[in-house]
Amino acid sequence: MLIRARRRQLGLTLQQLGDAASLSVGYLSQVERDNATPTLGTLAGIARALGVGLDYFVAQPRAEDALTREETRPRFSIAGSSVIYERLGAEFPGNQLSSFILTVPPGYASETVSHEGEELIYILDGSITQYLDGEAMVMEAGDSLHYRGNVPHAWSNPNETPARILWTGTLTLFKAGGQQSARFELVSPDKTIPDTKPVHSKAKSKPRSRKKEE
Repeated sequence: MLIRARRRQLGLTLQQLGDAASLSVGYLSQVERDNATPTLGTLAGIARALGVGLDYFVAQPRAEDALTREETRPRFSIAGSSVIYERLGAEFPGNQLSSFILTVPPGYASETVSHEGEELIYILDGSITQYLDGEAMVMEAGDSLHYRGNVPHAWSNPNETPARILWTGTLTLFKAGGQQSARFELVSPDKTIPDTKPVHSKAKSKPRSRKKEE
């Protein structure tokens, strides 16, 4: 299953992967369906063709590496953005889900984006206005929305209080350790959410379309 997931992630056909790994399509298909067990050398060849290390297929994630504690969970923001992120998901070979808690300050409005995969949001606190294919929906604490990423979408917080959102999706927002890069700023647990100018006018109109990572 990991081989198939990685192959599809790269947009490769069985024939293309088979050619790159010097394997027949029939045998590769059996391996993907767990009907054949490749040798370590064969698996290494498949890994090279897929651009990953051998440990991608043989390493087992430890439970303690996937556990996050509220009091120690890193909080960070993207340089130039006022949204605070808390990483919930873990990265391990073959994982497809990402998950974050987003704290959205008053007056924030995102750009309209579209991408592959899917997203699910759940409002923990406060309220946001979610735009989905041009339709505006007011979502309050306890509300959820599950949608395909290729549908143009955006959201805003036109209120006077912050909103907290549980976001889960198949889109990789940040790679592990990304919060240490120049684009990111670690946020101390007691740091208040930065103030932003209200953008209530944006919340009442359809956001301008622009393809950019959320």
